[in-house]
Amino acid sequence: MAELTAFTVGYCTHPAGMALRGAGWQVCRFPARAYLLGVGGRHWLWDTGYAEHFRQHTGSGIFRLYAAITPVHFAAHEALLGQLREAGLSPRDICGLILSHFHGDHIAGLHDFAATPCICSGDGWQRTRGLRGFGALRRAFVPGLIPAGFESTLQFVESFPLLRLPAELAPFEWAWALPDSRDEILLVPLPGHAAGQLGAFVQTAEGWTLLASDAAWAPQGYRELRGPARLTHLLMDDRAAYYDTLARLHALHRGGQVRILLCHEGEL
Repeated sequence: MAELTAFTVGYCTHPAGMALRGAGWQVCRFPARAYLLGVGGRHWLWDTGYAEHFRQHTGSGIFRLYAAITPVHFAAHEALLGQLREAGLSPRDICGLILSHFHGDHIAGLHDFAATPCICSGDGWQRTRGLRGFGALRRAFVPGLIPAGFESTLQFVESFPLLRLPAELAPFEWAWALPDSRDEILLVPLPGHAAGQLGAFVQTAEGWTLLASDAAWAPQGYRELRGPARLTHLLMDDRAAYYDTLARLHALHRGGQVRILLCHEGEL
């Protein structure tokens, strides 16, 4: 069975009601999480969370607005690279870095893993790679966070084997099997929030877990089918797809056989 380890890699603050309709306007912390996935002695990372690189690339120009709208709190000891070293691992021990999507709070540490092959949605990357200026800002993409040579080892999930999922994962029916994971890590599209957003079903000793990325920002979102404030809709890749994904998470939750983990759930 796969092993799953969570790391908190900084956090941002934001009014609660922007993330969950009706939650009020008190300012809440939203942790940025990365995960270590292990199968048979092989290791993959899921996202990177924040890093000092985020401050460097949002300190001037139009991207200062990104840091102003969602203030980031990050200390050097929280860097994913350091947390991995404390766990006895180095970037050379990581056979792949899976990117759920390309928002800054998920890719800020890429420069620390520049030699690690990355895995993502090909559709998501093609729709993101050319964004610059305000267009990139609106999609929470900071081009400077992408290291040189990033595309040279990039793998797209669309090239992976497609498998039918077991009944307990309904209403999800199909997924891409991560190579060399013994079908214990299965990647699924979670469209709406960001271009090409992915989730991962991970089969652990305790049962199936879904890493649901930013398909919701708080468990109440999928449990009660509550989306964010209307203003937040302006930042979504596809509003209709977001609510369709939220409904699928709701049905999965009601099935009661899968643990759902969101990247940013915390104080809400």
